Amino acid sequence: MGRAATERGRRAEERAAEFLRSLGYQIIARNYRWQGGEVDLIARDGDWLVFVEVKARSSRAYGLPEEAITPRKRRRLLRTAQRYLQQHPTDLPVRFDVVALSGGEARLYRNAFPGDG
Repeated sequence: MGRAATERGRRAEERAAEFLRSLGYQIIARNYRWQGGEVDLIARDGDWLVFVEVKARSSRAYGLPEEAITPRKRRRLLRTAQRYLQQHPTDLPVRFDVVALSGGEARLYRNAFPGDG
């Protein structure tokens, strides 16, 4: 990823984090990575531990940002979340949310897909 794309991604993740905080989420980690993948944000929403994927588009030329969450991406997110939970065990239930950013708008999809693979 080039420098400009990396910076756009960083700004999108910061915007998503601010949006989530405004909804009462507590951001725990950003850009959790391991060799099998990455999770953009990890947060606490009440009694839930939430793995958040952030997708942003500057235009609709390539579709809506949330349409970029493919089955392959979901599997990678699940594996990465499992890895995180091995390193940071919790009794909290887990869910996967998506924040889609486009046209100055932020959309939250709570429990966007099941965590059972």
